[in-house]
Amino acid sequence: MANIKSAKKRILVIDKKTEVNKSRKSEIKTYIKKFEAALTEGNYDKAKELLKVCEKKLYQAAAKNTIHKNAASRKVSRLALRLNKVA
Repeated sequence: MANIKSAKKRILVIDKKTEVNKSRKSEIKTYIKKFEAALTEGNYDKAKELLKVCEKKLYQAAAKNTIHKNAASRKVSRLALRLNKVA
């Protein structure tokens, strides 16, 4: 455990940021799972809507440095490819 006041504060700040990042990543994964479920069911309209939501969430996470911007772009691209193959 840190002894210096500023180090103690940094630990608290890091813990808060870690929770926010975990929440963001979990939300993204949930939307991706919903998108994949819609694809397997054959519900293409719902899948299109979910793709828009996934794209927005991924780019927001990249803007906040939760994930790398290239990783966000790659995931969006792969999701769009899957939708285009099926539709």
